[in-house]
Amino acid sequence: MTSDVEIKLDIPQFQQDLLDWYEIQKRDLPWRKDQTPYKVWVSEVMLQQTRVDTVIPYFNQFINKYPTVYDLAAADEQDVLKMWEGLGYYSRARNLQSAVREVVEKYGGEIPSSPEELGKLKGVGPYTKGAILSIAFNQPEPAVDGNVMRVFSRLLNIKDNIALAKTKKTFEKYVRKMISKQDPSSFNQAIMDLGATICTPKSPGCLLCPVQEHCIAFAEGIQEELPVKSKAKKQKKVPYTVLAIKNGKGEWFIEKRPDHGLLANLWQFPMVPMKEVEPSGIERWMLQEYGLEVSVGKKLGEVKHVFSHLIWQLEIHIAYTEQDTSDDFRLLSVPLDNFDAYPFPVPHQKVIELIQ
Repeated sequence: MTSDVEIKLDIPQFQQDLLDWYEIQKRDLPWRKDQTPYKVWVSEVMLQQTRVDTVIPYFNQFINKYPTVYDLAAADEQDVLKMWEGLGYYSRARNLQSAVREVVEKYGGEIPSSPEELGKLKGVGPYTKGAILSIAFNQPEPAVDGNVMRVFSRLLNIKDNIALAKTKKTFEKYVRKMISKQDPSSFNQAIMDLGATICTPKSPGCLLCPVQEHCIAFAEGIQEELPVKSKAKKQKKVPYTVLAIKNGKGEWFIEKRPDHGLLANLWQFPMVPMKEVEPSGIERWMLQEYGLEVSVGKKLGEVKHVFSHLIWQLEIHIAYTEQDTSDDFRLLSVPLDNFDAYPFPVPHQKVIELIQ
């Protein structure tokens, strides 16, 4: 089946079978206990690219600290990033706070229920918009991510490449045709649960599936061949030497990353790009780059950190300096006990573990 073929299954019966299953089997998740637009929004942003089990404690702590849009809007960005520390994809947190501030300033703290207004908020793409509108406002809007495309590609035998942006729009059209108008909130959450627990990427549990009799891929025995997805480009490997620099006061030099781009506004230990610098030239590079005279000591360990588009290969070394401060505005001298006040990305949290 291709994207221009009509849906031939019994849509009302499909909806009924799916919703009956969801009513009994739905996962007990903290954001489902009180589905306000704000809590749905926070949960959906956190769940992007992140496993449910990982998100649960972060969601609970975040909502406990920022229970309303007003609390999040008024918060210091560094505190928000600290709450997000370890969850990754930090632009999500910055965009969420930016959008929440707009909600407070422009909409009096009321998250808009209009698709047009909601979709204009920073970081609110088609999926997040559809999730908020359907789950919190009970509007029959599609919320299509990789999970949903996997379910529907098997259900309807769609062989379009799900790595292409235009394919997502195709699936949105299908979901819009098939979504329950009476209970779109439960429908979208049921599809999410189905993809997470039964219609999984590998070895789907078809014999337990509540909509098995509607599924074309199951009938044809091709469920494991779908969805069709082209392979992503190979990630670029980028080597760095990370220096944990201790000064005469027993404090450590850390630096704030730029306010845009990868891991913006987080803190890290100085990183020397080893594609540009010979191992023997690290101390000279530090003097030229930061005005800091250092003596590089022993290797403490190695850390590999995988991003969606690149891989950091970090070799961590202890280093020493007689300078208590630096004239470079990026660098800060901080006692180990005060690190809790600064948000660090995961690979640099591992550096902290190595120097404790």
